[in-house]
Amino acid sequence: MEKFLGNEDNIIDMAELFKVFGDSTRIKILCCLFGGELYVQELAEQVGASQSAVSHQLRLLKQAKLVKSRRQGKLVGYSLADDHVKTILGMAKEHLEE
Repeated sequence: MEKFLGNEDNIIDMAELFKVFGDSTRIKILCCLFGGELYVQELAEQVGASQSAVSHQLRLLKQAKLVKSRRQGKLVGYSLADDHVKTILGMAKEHLEE
């Protein structure tokens, strides 16, 4: 086990990462960001949630290093942190479709 996952801290970090994927609103937000950067208002419209709910979820996604932000004046644009996020979601989808 340790050979594959590493030490206990790595295992705990991995479990915390998977917890972030345990909310359908967060999954929807991540999927919306596949196409590129979006603002909170745009995400709220696409996800069908309030701006404050989306902001809260974005904060959690950012803490988990799944999204990154870019400030443009008063607006903040959000995008996927890297292609690993697409890979993780793609693998989950593929697994469910088996």
